[in-house]
Amino acid sequence: MGSFKRKTPEEILYSISKLLRGTLKIYIGPVSGSGKTYHMLREGHTLRQQGIDVVICAVSTLQRPETVEQLGDLERVPSIHWFQGGTEQKDLNLDAILERNPEVVLVDGLAHRNRPDTRFPTRLEDIKFLLSQDISVITTVNVYELEGYTELAQRLTGIEVEHTVPADTLEMADEVRLIDVTPETILSRLAEGHLKVHKDNAVFKRGNLGVLRELALRLVAEDVNESLKEHREEMGLIGPSGAAERILVSTQYHWNGSIYVRRGQQIAKRLNGDLMVVTFRNFKKPLSKEVTTFRRSIIKLVEKVSGEFEELPFPNRRSIPKALVQYATRHNVTRIVMGHTKHTRWQEFWQGSVVNDLLKIMKNIDVFLVADRAEHEGERILPAKIISTQEQQKYKRLSEKEVADKIGKIKRGKFKVYIGAAPGVGKTYMMLREGNDHLKKGIDVQIGLLETHNRKETIAQMGSLKVIPRESIVYQGVTLEEMDTEAIIRSCPEVVLVDELAHTNVPGSKNKKRYEDVLEILDAGISVITTVNVQHLESLNDAVEQITGIRVRETVPDSILQMADEVQLIDVSPEALQHRMREGKIYAMVKVDQALNNFFKTGNLIALRELALREIADDVDERLESLERKSSLRGPWRRKEVIFVCVNSTPHAERLIRRGFRTAYRLKAAWYVNYVHVGDIIPDELKQRLDAIERLTVRLGGKFIVHKSQNPKQIANVLFSKADEVETTQLVIGQSKLSFWEELWKGSVVKQLIGLSRHMDVLIVADFDPNIAL
Repeated sequence: MGSFKRKTPEEILYSISKLLRGTLKIYIGPVSGSGKTYHMLREGHTLRQQGIDVVICAVSTLQRPETVEQLGDLERVPSIHWFQGGTEQKDLNLDAILERNPEVVLVDGLAHRNRPDTRFPTRLEDIKFLLSQDISVITTVNVYELEGYTELAQRLTGIEVEHTVPADTLEMADEVRLIDVTPETILSRLAEGHLKVHKDNAVFKRGNLGVLRELALRLVAEDVNESLKEHREEMGLIGPSGAAERILVSTQYHWNGSIYVRRGQQIAKRLNGDLMVVTFRNFKKPLSKEVTTFRRSIIKLVEKVSGEFEELPFPNRRSIPKALVQYATRHNVTRIVMGHTKHTRWQEFWQGSVVNDLLKIMKNIDVFLVADRAEHEGERILPAKIISTQEQQKYKRLSEKEVADKIGKIKRGKFKVYIGAAPGVGKTYMMLREGNDHLKKGIDVQIGLLETHNRKETIAQMGSLKVIPRESIVYQGVTLEEMDTEAIIRSCPEVVLVDELAHTNVPGSKNKKRYEDVLEILDAGISVITTVNVQHLESLNDAVEQITGIRVRETVPDSILQMADEVQLIDVSPEALQHRMREGKIYAMVKVDQALNNFFKTGNLIALRELALREIADDVDERLESLERKSSLRGPWRRKEVIFVCVNSTPHAERLIRRGFRTAYRLKAAWYVNYVHVGDIIPDELKQRLDAIERLTVRLGGKFIVHKSQNPKQIANVLFSKADEVETTQLVIGQSKLSFWEELWKGSVVKQLIGLSRHMDVLIVADFDPNIAL
């Protein structure tokens, strides 16, 4: 749709101006020493091999061995050296660069300040000038050097930042690439003497490194989200993308309006999403003094929590649901937050129910009903933070099983996962590079399973690493190869490299999945470095299908990622990934067109990249919280939560289970999946279905329970009773599929549950239908 839209004169002029302007690429990292310069220089070599004229100027290796090695034979334009406070500084030699006139110049330190009385006071302005001369620039910056993030970084870590660049600097870049690095890797480089630590020693504390890493991940995720919005607008797409959350609070000028806004803010923070707040107002009627006061209070609160506020016209009560859905769809909302209805059943029948009417017409948007605890418990504020488990168990004597578990963890090998948004981002390359780095340090590293896909760069990275032969398995008369787990354990290297963690083994193998082989190897005391793509995480299965239209069959439980000692993201822009694809560096040339028109479409890659960035940012935040940090970027969640998921035997059950898991994991909550069977005997076919539901629940760490009832009209009462027994704080249910007459005749379990559970939060999860015209 977007390709047929006529361009405006301004768009045409901008496109022409870009032809005469250099390209700007920025490598961003959480901290000095994360590998930005290394990757920039490596890209310089790649460009030169492609026949592009590349030079370097004002590049600082800080004598790091890996970075110095990457300098290679790249041509250097001499920089201008000067001293400030006894420290040597390097300025770009603009005249020399212009005289040399390369196609690309590599330069470090985007936030650098030049010496007094130069043509431009900052390196950023130097770079803008070079771009205007049709010279492309690749440069580096740390997240805390971006205005807007500097103050946050200082508040959270105590870091002192000398120079910064404007907050909108990333917007002028043609490409931004994040160099993600774990705190463990930085601390290891520090211990080996590869990093110079100056006065900002506080930065190199593990917790602070984690905070800066999360800031970088979230910053780039927001930048990617803007790109995704622009792309979807160009393509004429509306509605949720599946990659990010947008929370819409529907409230009113009433004493409990602030409760809904604060609850919406909590949800937005925990889900790392945007917050919007709307109220419906009759503009023909003047506001009373009391309502005016509430209005002022709501607007002030929304501003305080960095949300967007808007008043919508109120024609009549029955039109609210439709207006709300239309507004939510236009603004790509993923979840509507509102209060439970206060009406009786008869009032709902005569006057209509906003909630019920909303659920009838809602498509692809969840609804979250905020509990009315004031009536049930006399409670209006969140309870105080509970005592940490760590504090409670400080003096508790361990049981034999607990001792055995702790000894097992001590003996277990170290586990590191490289994760990416799609095939071809460079996960295997980085795994092999790290393997060779360890080998040079005298550590016994071997390859347990490697899939090179005939990529030359990947094969070259194998270096001196020993490969453990694969096991041959005969299946249906065909000899196939799998990783030989027993041979790896017999060989007993210190570290083994294992590609494609989500792989399903050939039938007849000892374990069904490769991640189960990896768990065996770890239990044998062997460390494992492995690779996986974000689309293979079990709980993201629905989001990935929403983004790509493809249901990924090979998945790994999220617990595998959670148990990893390190998780490192390999970030690549969609344009760079598609370029690799066209060069045949990912798949064979015969598959390139098909891939680019399906999974590797621009919109898919942008959304998957954002999904990966946000997922790893959440993982970092979880690890920070486990360190008992007071400052979680996603904010506190101060009440003990219990999640109660209600399912039937339809295919929608898996979606509800995954949503229940993600909710429980983010809230540190216990969670249960519940099914009510009507009658005494469960047929074999239904039993098989329930077994599949239980396997998924257990795989994600929940508990599956089957309840019995003799009357289908009692299902809601049974579920409500069991939810109350476990002190449920949040109910997770699906949308009702019944027609008006079916509801009248049979009764709606969803409606009954909502009516019974007004003292609980209720999340109604929408079915996703890509074919719905929004």
